[in-house]
Amino acid sequence: MSEVQRRDPRKEWIARNRLHPRHLEVLAELGRGAASEWMGPHGVLRRNPHAVGFTGPNGVKRIDRSGAQQGVTGGGAAAAAAEQNPRVEISDPAFSVVVVPDMSGGRLSGHDRDLLGLARRLADVDSASRGVVVAVVFGPHKESGFEEAGIDRLLHLDSPDVTGYAPEARLGALGMIDMAWTPRHWLLPDSKLGGGELGRRLAARLDERPATGVWQVEADPNQATGWHCIARGAAESLDIQRELPRITLALAECAEPVSETRHAAAPLSLPEPLPTTLSRIEDLGQVPVDPSGVALSEAEFILSAGNGVKDWDGFHHAAEVLGATEGASRVAVDDGYMARDRQVGATGTWVTAKVYVAVGISGAIQHLQGIQTCEKVIAINMDPGCDMFKRADLAVVGDSGKILESLVTMVEQSREESRDAA
Repeated sequence: MSEVQRRDPRKEWIARNRLHPRHLEVLAELGRGAASEWMGPHGVLRRNPHAVGFTGPNGVKRIDRSGAQQGVTGGGAAAAAAEQNPRVEISDPAFSVVVVPDMSGGRLSGHDRDLLGLARRLADVDSASRGVVVAVVFGPHKESGFEEAGIDRLLHLDSPDVTGYAPEARLGALGMIDMAWTPRHWLLPDSKLGGGELGRRLAARLDERPATGVWQVEADPNQATGWHCIARGAAESLDIQRELPRITLALAECAEPVSETRHAAAPLSLPEPLPTTLSRIEDLGQVPVDPSGVALSEAEFILSAGNGVKDWDGFHHAAEVLGATEGASRVAVDDGYMARDRQVGATGTWVTAKVYVAVGISGAIQHLQGIQTCEKVIAINMDPGCDMFKRADLAVVGDSGKILESLVTMVEQSREESRDAA
């Protein structure tokens, strides 16, 4: 009797059903363990919340809400842990994998780090002939964690010609990189922040057929490149599998970010100066946007209120002064203090803000799920033992109304001094 015929269909069904109470038990019986990842309903690779957790006081398995499960810990703890990681230096690489991160706000985003994790997989496929991951960064930046992100070589181009929105000048620089080093792979984020446009321009310039909307890359000995990729197509209704091309535009969560090694991030220079080009595009700078009109899913700075907020006029004033988009917990929405479209969490809107300030929010599991991809979380609460503090990078214990009032005063004074100095 074959292996397929001996399988218990009931156990196979339970093994696939993560919500079944015997899911973990059956996985152990089948010798598969608790998978750390699972495929979401839209083909996105998600972390399995049942893979890592703890047993609560009533003997019930709970999700680890400290943030460690999502790879997000407090800034100091994360930096200390990264210093302990082994350092990797590749002196004689066999090839290169070039990544062009978006660097929104001058820092590596979660999407950028996912892309660098994918680049690390492609570069480390053969231990005998390893490749290097080269990151190309345009304009000034504030990032200090290139080594922990898996970057072996860092090419920083800070010329005024490539700063701001300058796709033609940046395309010229990428063309020079291709001529100088002929990378085996080009990886760019398929995003609206510039990576999607630049990647398509690069493919047209190099006469390559790129893969766009890629959400998974797997080793495949049957392909000439040794890899195949799965991309979304037909308005995200189909998954398209093909051989991994030379230019890939990948979505967020395409791979796990680097977390166990530190790399050299050695400075790299172009063999020749960038040519001066007469651009047909002029960057007039960013257009001011009213934060109250920004959708929660797109907001980069969110000030969110819970049932710990008593002075709602003060909260709205603080959001206006700070230039933050307003969010709320489910309790605040149910009590009528905020509109339903302002609700953050698994039962509301999943947010990806760079800075998320939780004011008077205790940290229900649904809310924590909705903010798990936020880069920095600041919590203000009277209860030092609340679950939100376990997720926060910075925790402030005290009355939220007084803290916001003091913060607004400091910001207004700083702006007044700046105007006086000008």
